[in-house]
Amino acid sequence: MCGLAGEIRFDGRAVDPGAIARMNDRQSARGPDGQGLLVADRLGLGHRRLKIMDLSDAAQQPMTDPLLGLGVVFNGAIYNHHELREDLVARGYRFHSSGDTEVLIKAYHAWGPGFVRRLQGMFAFALWERDSGKLLLGRDRLGIKPLYLAPVPGGLRFASTLPALLAGGGVDAGIDAIGLHHYLSLHAIVPAPRTLLRGVRKLAPGTLLHVDPDGQQREERYWSLSFDRDASDEQRSFDDWQELLLDGLRTAVKRRLVADVPVGALLSGGVDSSLIVGLMAEQGVRDLRTYNVGFEDVGGECGNEFVYADTVARHFGTTHERLFVPESELLDRLPAAIEAMSEPMVSHDCIGFYLLSEAVARHSKVVQSGQGADEVFGGYHWYPKLDGSQRPVDDYAAAFLDRDHTEMRAVLQDPWLGEDHTRAFVAERLHAPGARDPVDQALRLDTTVMLVDDPVKRVDNMTMAFGLEARVPFLDHELVELAARIPARHKLADGGKGVLKAVARRIVPREVIDRPKGYFPVPALKHLQGRVLAMVQDALHSRAARERGLFREGYVQTLLAAPGEHITPLRGSKLWQLGLLELWLQTHLR
Repeated sequence: MCGLAGEIRFDGRAVDPGAIARMNDRQSARGPDGQGLLVADRLGLGHRRLKIMDLSDAAQQPMTDPLLGLGVVFNGAIYNHHELREDLVARGYRFHSSGDTEVLIKAYHAWGPGFVRRLQGMFAFALWERDSGKLLLGRDRLGIKPLYLAPVPGGLRFASTLPALLAGGGVDAGIDAIGLHHYLSLHAIVPAPRTLLRGVRKLAPGTLLHVDPDGQQREERYWSLSFDRDASDEQRSFDDWQELLLDGLRTAVKRRLVADVPVGALLSGGVDSSLIVGLMAEQGVRDLRTYNVGFEDVGGECGNEFVYADTVARHFGTTHERLFVPESELLDRLPAAIEAMSEPMVSHDCIGFYLLSEAVARHSKVVQSGQGADEVFGGYHWYPKLDGSQRPVDDYAAAFLDRDHTEMRAVLQDPWLGEDHTRAFVAERLHAPGARDPVDQALRLDTTVMLVDDPVKRVDNMTMAFGLEARVPFLDHELVELAARIPARHKLADGGKGVLKAVARRIVPREVIDRPKGYFPVPALKHLQGRVLAMVQDALHSRAARERGLFREGYVQTLLAAPGEHITPLRGSKLWQLGLLELWLQTHLR
């Protein structure tokens, strides 16, 4: 896993090498093991490398193949690169490295842009043709790896992080009104292609962007998630689905062990991460290292799940490390965590994930992580409410949206209000073809949008802040496609994730599974008080905030007067949402 950056010019002018270098430097944490720059008149590319596959210099990037006239910068991991290599060698291609990067070049030459459909993995790449001047940008099916875009006069820039594009200069950093509406309604999620900034977009998951040398651009959606089922899927028994799912999980975990360095695991103590650890142990991973983070208890709520993580670690004989984060350390490191965010992320565990990643990176360069199971297998509380719903948009909005449009009128000053963009977005995505059942519609929306721009982005940003690669087996695209075929009733069983829990009972100690679903807050971010409250108050009353003019002063004062009384349906702080946004803007728009 790495960081990429680049610029292509359409106006005949040469690229700015300084801008490429600044973008590359801004992403140095993503690739501490090497860097490279390539500037060729109208095209400039930068890369920061984290050595995971092929630890030699033969895999340095930008990588070019003079014989084929192709080159690539790439961020991610292709788990089936060995199999693809064998196929390509049989076709007569010769390789000079042993990793996955060179496979992309040869695969593109052999199969054209459709080569992405053969890839198993997480990826974002920029691949160019020397002779035609064409550029191809691509992102993996489920958006595990980011790719941000910024049109500039006479050209296009791209990078793995939004702050890298800002470092390059010349980007319109004004607030995008629709992105702001989404942020305040969708739990800080701004779905692709938008971001909070007018001048920055992100390539949607499962999408290719074809860029011609004259500036013509064409998007191609190469993958989408369908919940259509045939009669055999509907009639298959719960037990038979368990067998198929267990096979799929084993394959997903095994794929993510492909590396030239040891692979560890993040072990929260919940069902999902515990199952991954169990499957890794089943694969015979030796000296498996596992890691867990916890916080202080608050308001009667437990701040950690150490006891369950310890149970799993003992059961599978892992080398286990706990990280306990006292509130004082959390507050001291909060500004650094905000600095690591490509976009503002309000989830309470962001700072904990940031500190955990720092600790993990001292011992491991790659870990498997359990994100995605709730969205893919129906673990959240709103899915049962949608079962048989006659008004899925209303029911989903009531459970998920942080604010309705009526409240938004009280939040935003007039220039930023506009229409109810977020509800319209939800309605469009729920009713799109490929999912008829309301539960399936919500699962698809959450898997392809909400998951991408909340937990998955959080994992990428916080781990890569310390050059740590996180792999997510539950987002293996074949596993996700299999899960979409499983009727909703099997997912809703047993209080949610029924079929997944049934599989887990065959691998993991039952006491880890048969218990209430864990949720633990980061105290200072749920119950804003003390230093964090002061930090938020200063940010929202700052000159920069006043000049931006986003929020109505009366609403801000209401939240500041009683922070603990204004909580979203997803148990987040409404004040923290506003405060974090302003803190993020002040951090990155200096």
